[in-house]
Amino acid sequence: MSAPWFVMYLILAGLAILQSLVALLQTWEHRRFARSQFRALSSGSRAKTMVFAPCKGIDVELQETLERLLDQDYPDYDVTFIVDSVSDPAYWLIRRMMVQHPTVATHLVIAGLAHDCGQKVHNLRVATAEIPVEVQYLAFIDSDAKPRREWLRALVSHLEWPGVGAASGYRWFVPVERTLASWLIYSINCGAAVMMRSRGPNLVWGGSWAVRRDVFEILQLREAWEGVLTEDLVVAEQVQRHGLHVRFEPMCMVASPLEGSRSALFSFLRRQYVLGRCYAPRWWRIGGASMLVGNLAWAASLGLLAWGLAASPASAWMAGSVSAAMYALLVLRGFARRSLVRLYCPEHADALRQPGWFDVWAAPLVSAVSLAVLLRSAMGRTMTWRGITYSFLPDGRARILERDAEPGDRACGDDELPEDSAGSGTGTTPDGCVFSAHLHRRRTA
Repeated sequence: MSAPWFVMYLILAGLAILQSLVALLQTWEHRRFARSQFRALSSGSRAKTMVFAPCKGIDVELQETLERLLDQDYPDYDVTFIVDSVSDPAYWLIRRMMVQHPTVATHLVIAGLAHDCGQKVHNLRVATAEIPVEVQYLAFIDSDAKPRREWLRALVSHLEWPGVGAASGYRWFVPVERTLASWLIYSINCGAAVMMRSRGPNLVWGGSWAVRRDVFEILQLREAWEGVLTEDLVVAEQVQRHGLHVRFEPMCMVASPLEGSRSALFSFLRRQYVLGRCYAPRWWRIGGASMLVGNLAWAASLGLLAWGLAASPASAWMAGSVSAAMYALLVLRGFARRSLVRLYCPEHADALRQPGWFDVWAAPLVSAVSLAVLLRSAMGRTMTWRGITYSFLPDGRARILERDAEPGDRACGDDELPEDSAGSGTGTTPDGCVFSAHLHRRRTA
């Protein structure tokens, strides 16, 4: 190998090792911070909180998610469930759960179909159009997130701290099936989860986050959601733009079942990267550059090792040493992530044993797959999400191209409502989107 190429290889290898070392240190810091927060949870705030839970279809273990949400260790909270139509399969399950938990104030909003924004974003805009004056905190959770009983208490516990604009947890996937695709997605997600930091900028994950009501209004988050595909990355951008930061709450890491065909799982992963490219381009570019450096270093090391074994033992020794160093750092990082399972998902420790070992030993393969999907996300401006195909413009504005099936938007008759439910109506949201809404409230007994 000529001297210039060898120097370039050494620079690339040095960058890859440094990058792996920094990632390992971040993982250990994440682990330290998470453990400290689990030991230090206080009684927290007792302020009135409204939880928003958009639902679409019957997610895996949805009933357990609703059970947990309606059994939070928090003194004063309401739950607002949101579906786009009474034809949604989740509608009647939610209604049944509302009846079975009469001690929690619950609301059910029928948001109607979105037209020029993501369906979930549309649902949240409709549900947050009118917030009772006594509500001080807003919390948001996805229907596939399984919160611990202290979730809400932990989520709002630091919202009054100076400089905190929002608080966020994250997801820890639990593969339902033993497939290579699900283990790959599990490992990639673990890598993203441990990037949530005790200090510095964090992104918001839409499945587990909260904000003070006055901050929500000052930052005009509902207005910022107009016409976009996803709400959480927009929130993170608005928070940072106003000089605030997103606080990571480890106790708000939620278990999330992971299942689906190989194509569906990789479509999900591409969608995450596409949303990042559109709404968090700086993070998308940093992540892409990081993965590119690591994968190029691996490819160069393996190529140099093969060439060295045939022609230059010294080159083979150098390439082998670099490969061993990079792999050792990846394995150590995998062990650190694996140790987090008993902290975040102790009830799933047995189910996560095999995916955890895969995460430890298969890091180079995981990195290569992640880079391939990220590069794929750089192409095209369409994506499919929950049965709806969207396109988006360079400015992030979304358009709905196709729906798998448009559920009926029929009205609920009075005979369909629980005895203590009331209220229905139709109208137009401030952004001009026509909707029909039926708001069912169950008040504290």
